[in-house]
Amino acid sequence: MVSKFTTYIRGYKAYLKLEKSLSDNSIESYLFDIAKFVQYLDYVNLDVSPSDVELSHLKDFITWINKLGMSAHSQARILSGLRSFFNFLILEDIIRVNPTELVEFPRLGRKLPDTLSLEEINQLISAIDLSNLQGQRNKAILETLYGCGLRVSELTNLKISNLYFSSSFIRVIGKGDKERMVPIGRTAQKHIKIYLEEIRCHQEIKKGNQDVLFLSNRGSKLTRDMIFKIIKGLAEKIGLKKTISPHTFRHSFATHLIERGADLRAVQDMLGHESITTTEIYTHLDREFLRDVIIQFHPRQ
Repeated sequence: MVSKFTTYIRGYKAYLKLEKSLSDNSIESYLFDIAKFVQYLDYVNLDVSPSDVELSHLKDFITWINKLGMSAHSQARILSGLRSFFNFLILEDIIRVNPTELVEFPRLGRKLPDTLSLEEINQLISAIDLSNLQGQRNKAILETLYGCGLRVSELTNLKISNLYFSSSFIRVIGKGDKERMVPIGRTAQKHIKIYLEEIRCHQEIKKGNQDVLFLSNRGSKLTRDMIFKIIKGLAEKIGLKKTISPHTFRHSFATHLIERGADLRAVQDMLGHESITTTEIYTHLDREFLRDVIIQFHPRQ
């Protein structure tokens, strides 16, 4: 039964990589969604191919993943992945109608991640032990995460050749290998220069990592997990109760800019969002701030 999906999944994977130019992580997420559906078909012993999938199968699948305890967000993500897969099958003339079109997606509330205040960001950065050889590197990392609003993958892949400090920009490779130019402030530039001139220049660098900006103790590119551990360790050190990750700095970057009057389109460009709707998630401005904006700018106040 699974073999009836295998060929199509292989073609879909190639489509995501070559046509959509998605990252490996994004491709894995899409394939996970299909694998979950195939797992369900196997569980209920349904011997169907992708072209045989009907609305009733999908409704029963939703009931099944709901009973597994999956959140509404997880269910919606899986359904979105399945919809993309069946749209691919339409493009390939394998099916004519997408069976997910009539599926009702779970209702979602907007779950907003924790945001760090400027004081909390300063506390985290101040907690870095600069007597440690990697302390200055870690300080440069946090200043760059917050100062540029980067994704963790964009940070770990940042190259020295992508730094244009003379014009105060860095070149970032985002999702789908899309490039964008992001402004970088004086503080982040300062600490990157210190790291380059005082720490990194003394390291033995592994072959192929000569242009990678932030290096591990072993002279190779940092992993996502390493960045998580650095931030988690600092949060524990200052007794921060919030659940934070590298993305928290990106979220805080956008939120602080918007709260201080930055144009939403400009923030969208800096974050590398294709849709302005995605950027709007970062606009959870508190009621007092919104009230002050109305009072200041509305002509009838």
